[in-house]
Amino acid sequence: MEQKQMLGEVIYMRIVSTQPELAGKITGMLLEMDNNELLSLLESEDAMNNKVAEALKVLQDYAATDAPQ
Repeated sequence: MEQKQMLGEVIYMRIVSTQPELAGKITGMLLEMDNNELLSLLESEDAMNNKVAEALKVLQDYAATDAPQ
């Protein structure tokens, strides 16, 4: 659990520069992944950017379907 928290802090700091308003939510989404996968994301900027883009798409899709009609 302690490792997950440390990973979360590092991941948050990477995300907040590009997605300041959604960094907490995206970090939470990514933290559901396995620790080894998270470590891989931290080693590859491209992989991290792809996962963040994926999470953003999920959030946008959710917001679109959750919006009042």
